[in-house]
Amino acid sequence: MSSLIMVRHGETEWNRAGRIQGLTDIPLNDTGRAQARRAAEDLRDELRAAGADAADDAVIVSSDLARAAETADIIAAALGLGTPRRYAGLRERAYGEAEGLLTEEFQRRWGPWHLADVPGAETRHDLRGRALEALALARHDAVDAHTVAVADLRLIVVAHGALIREVIGHATDDRLPEPGVRLPNGSLHRFAVEDDALRLVMPLDVTR
Repeated sequence: MSSLIMVRHGETEWNRAGRIQGLTDIPLNDTGRAQARRAAEDLRDELRAAGADAADDAVIVSSDLARAAETADIIAAALGLGTPRRYAGLRERAYGEAEGLLTEEFQRRWGPWHLADVPGAETRHDLRGRALEALALARHDAVDAHTVAVADLRLIVVAHGALIREVIGHATDDRLPEPGVRLPNGSLHRFAVEDDALRLVMPLDVTR
């Protein structure tokens, strides 16, 4: 059984302002870089607890958007994992007409997040399919490039809030995350992977 840890990227100035980013390529701010370093510390502790060979079996990848890529680079440097591979399939949801809007304006126009039908936005169904395809490709590439046995692979994936929500939903038959629950910047979400099936390892990180 292999493991998957999904990390939400660190904070950006748009996150701080409550502005919807989607595919808009916004860099980390200093708080976001500190969150990435804390995530690296947590991951280092987990790898040490897992045993002497755990770090050798760890591979890190990310979305190719700057906020996720820099978060992954900070983590990789701290853990000595080499340069992360980037995947466009791990990008944030495209929010169409909502990109750049403040959350209050979004909700005024389209209502609650989980019910909103935003013109030009990627559907949650399509986002989920894209996320799962990208994760499968990343796992295949990691095993192929790093000669790690698939059962031993510890894949660290730095991505985005909406995408990670869809992976959690897939793994829990849409029981989690509950509507209104936020996945904080820098949060870690752990899964066990067996025969390509994902199982969420609780508790869900929604407190950072």
